[in-house]
Amino acid sequence: MPSLKDLRNRIASVKATQKITKAMQMVAAAKLRRAQLAAEAARPFAQRMETVLANLVGGMGPDAQGPALLSGTGKDNVHLLVVCTAERGLCGAFNSSIVRLARERALSLMSQGKTVKILCVGKKGYDQLRRQFEKQIIELIELRAVKQMAFSDADPIGRKIIAMFESGEFDVCTIFFARFRSVIAQIPTALQLIPALIPTAAETVGAQASYDYEPNEGDILSTLLPRNISIQVFRALLENAASEQGARMSSMDNATRNAGDMIKKQTITYNRSRQAMITKELIEIISGAEAL
Repeated sequence: MPSLKDLRNRIASVKATQKITKAMQMVAAAKLRRAQLAAEAARPFAQRMETVLANLVGGMGPDAQGPALLSGTGKDNVHLLVVCTAERGLCGAFNSSIVRLARERALSLMSQGKTVKILCVGKKGYDQLRRQFEKQIIELIELRAVKQMAFSDADPIGRKIIAMFESGEFDVCTIFFARFRSVIAQIPTALQLIPALIPTAAETVGAQASYDYEPNEGDILSTLLPRNISIQVFRALLENAASEQGARMSSMDNATRNAGDMIKKQTITYNRSRQAMITKELIEIISGAEAL
């Protein structure tokens, strides 16, 4: 049985940990509001971009040849998986859920004889994936220095993906991230970037109107599709930022509660041990006095 000093040290250690988890919870709650507003503000823009692209694709003739970013290479032998995770831990299963989805997709493609390449955005995803897919990882992009996500942080990633596609390094590109729903719900999502999955006009809101474009639809698509990739990457990073803070806030709240329960149990054990020692000493004193 631990001594009273050991119990006191244990209680003090748990109390110090509880203060840290409580502080991290409050910081995550403060950051969550701003990250959530940014993610929600980006969704209408991305959806409107899909509507415009759907109109453009719908206006093209049946025999028109679209840009390569839209039609692809005609093959699906080489797949690029862009896995977006956090730079830091202590956010529950946030990183693991994204990595699990990417791992399942990679193993499924490899079992079909496809070549898989992985581009990691965020150190935590890289740390988990390199244990099993070290040879498939081509690069790690760290955003640790970024305090608030901006389009200027996502655009280089989008340009890199386009440059790799134009140089023939892959046929299909899919990005993995966590879509923010609430503080306790973050949904791991896989979104195909290349070839672009453009919804039909009937599937998009506001896409029923007919437009005449100048210049033609193909020229406009050649300009918008690269922009759309950077926008989708930016949206994924914003969704990840909000999901990370929500997951961290929930995780640190659970840790704080668990620390409180542990402190109560250790305090009860300490009081019982102390009372037992006092009782034992009293019995020894009384027994000694009676012996005299």
